[in-house]
Amino acid sequence: MTAYFREDDLLPLSALQHLVFCERRAALVLLEQCWDENRATTEGTILHQKIETGLTEFRGSVRIVRSLLLRSLRLGLSGKTDVVELHRIGDGKSSEVSVAIPGVDGRWIPFPIEYKRGRLREEEGYEVQLCAQAVCLEEMLGVSVPAGAVFYGASRRRHPVTFDDALRRRTEEVARRLHELFDDRQTPPARYEKKCTRCSLFHLCMPRIAGAGRSARAYLEEITR
Repeated sequence: MTAYFREDDLLPLSALQHLVFCERRAALVLLEQCWDENRATTEGTILHQKIETGLTEFRGSVRIVRSLLLRSLRLGLSGKTDVVELHRIGDGKSSEVSVAIPGVDGRWIPFPIEYKRGRLREEEGYEVQLCAQAVCLEEMLGVSVPAGAVFYGASRRRHPVTFDDALRRRTEEVARRLHELFDDRQTPPARYEKKCTRCSLFHLCMPRIAGAGRSARAYLEEITR
């Protein structure tokens, strides 16, 4: 992706994980402004409320920054981080992966962390979302961000994520598709899959009723017999 987006064209960074999970879900959220809660989303909201204080603190050689606003004109995305850890490195080390903090000695390596409910696992949508945050930080700070982590609240463990070439290509692909979906202004048809029952929009999407091969006429005839 070489073209740059205008500020007015930026889409929510958080929509990337929706798109990876299901394009229809992404369209329902982004185009139709649909949302509903289930136990999983409620627990996720509570987890984020605990960390969205906006406070910055030091813990030894680590500076913790919360709710940092982000944007990437290259990906066409904006949002905010849950947490960015800034790890201090020794003087004289590479400046390509580190930044200076005004009024603070030393140089610091950014390490984004995305908080999720549930237990430790690999989840492509979360990794893509985290990688997009890294791209935003790189664009904003002028440094390379090589790695980050997804923190799972239930198991209280981190899943480390390396922002390698494959993940970066996948992130650009998902961001591009998100803009295509938004520009088309068409919500993809429902298609029932096993994962649908885990979606908080299941009752709004109605994949079993409105799925491929089903029609509104047939549904009305079925329920009015």
